[in-house]
Amino acid sequence: MKKDEELRQFVIDELEFEPSVDASRIGVAVGDGIVTLSGHVPTYDQKCAAERAALRVKGIRGIAQEIRVMYPGTPQTADDQIAKRALDIIAWNVAIPQDSVQVKVQDGWVTLTGSVPWQFQRDAAASSVRRLSGVLGVNNLIAITPHVHASDVKATIQAALRRSADVDAAAIHVDVDGSNKITLTGKVKSWAERGAAERAAWSIAGVKSVDDRLSIG
Repeated sequence: MKKDEELRQFVIDELEFEPSVDASRIGVAVGDGIVTLSGHVPTYDQKCAAERAALRVKGIRGIAQEIRVMYPGTPQTADDQIAKRALDIIAWNVAIPQDSVQVKVQDGWVTLTGSVPWQFQRDAAASSVRRLSGVLGVNNLIAITPHVHASDVKATIQAALRRSADVDAAAIHVDVDGSNKITLTGKVKSWAERGAAERAAWSIAGVKSVDDRLSIG
């Protein structure tokens, strides 16, 4: 119980330290290393930032995300307006290939489809859209177009892990199937190390999905 109380305070401190989050609107509970975030925030981007902040705390084993996005004092933005703004902001992002992403909006929820060569481009599209006013959530269905063979992907990921100062590459096992799906197994010391390993896997062109089975301990 004492450990959960300490973790709860650490999460609260991390939320207050995060400049993009209004921590006064967020409730925090921790049980058996699982943090539950509740309350409400004015944008979906803040909701995502709060989740990332909580997962940065060493010792957190998982998260239950119950924060609601609310726009106090202003009417909800119409779906067609959100869709237009989403298409515009994606078009302005030079990292995203032109006409590669399609947008659908229903009741404030944005669904992104299409295909891009790199995971960072997929992430860039979602990151741009979730900052828009009126967005209540983002469902990112953009596909990654494969460019390399599975053996090349595996070798490149293992090299990237060995270069990372945050990751013990020897403790992580990388498996690649014929469709360029990556499975990571093994043990890491923290959420930060697990995130570094996952980012290394996603940084390879052609990776279509990453199944992160790394344990923390």
